[in-house]
Amino acid sequence: MSEAKGGAGRSRPGHQGTGPGPVTPDGCAVELYRRLAVGSEPEVIAAAVPAGAALLELGSGAGRVTGPLADRGFVVTAVDESAEMLAALAERVPGVETVHSPIETLRLPRRFDAVVLGSFLVHTADHRTRQALLETCRHHVRDDGRVLVQREGADYHDDLPRERHDPAGYTVRIVSAEPAGDGVDRVFAEYLFPDARWTQTFLSRRLGPEVFEAHLAEAGLAVERCLTDDGTWVLARPVAVSG
Repeated sequence: MSEAKGGAGRSRPGHQGTGPGPVTPDGCAVELYRRLAVGSEPEVIAAAVPAGAALLELGSGAGRVTGPLADRGFVVTAVDESAEMLAALAERVPGVETVHSPIETLRLPRRFDAVVLGSFLVHTADHRTRQALLETCRHHVRDDGRVLVQREGADYHDDLPRERHDPAGYTVRIVSAEPAGDGVDRVFAEYLFPDARWTQTFLSRRLGPEVFEAHLAEAGLAVERCLTDDGTWVLARPVAVSG
């Protein structure tokens, strides 16, 4: 595991988590993320980038998506601000390069065929943090490369509570999304396993399509197309700098 400049993870105001084991600054429990089953993310990513591409995965967590991407032949560099998450990833996906760094300050001396910003990180409450995340994406993607961004569905904050029963035997509940001011909601989520319970509270800013695209444009990225029917995964391209 390599250490990038920028320091260790900082606590996130308005974010917290409960449950067994260590919890990261944004409220994610490491043991929970060890247990969560992989969804459709690897298929979405694999269909959008060339075979064998070099991928930079920002906010990799415990490797839930990293492993399936590596199994498909992609060369993955996994970045996370939590050393505990990266240790779990290294156990799960031996041999994958990991970088311990906040995403906002990450500056590696190379660029990648594709950069992945998943886990709804683009919905961070703070505008400066969001722009720093997107600027990290632009800095590390090749000029002819691709940036894949995961965003919340149109009804993510509405029609609550709702729950999803995973075939792996656990339940995810989005319990509430309460206004916290300035267009930000405080979201409360619950993860129920037969032998354990975790919760996470985090701040999330609603981003309509026009606002979302404006933030990408400010970072030098342009939306090319949606990768999923529900619009939760978007493919963006670097904007050529004139002159």
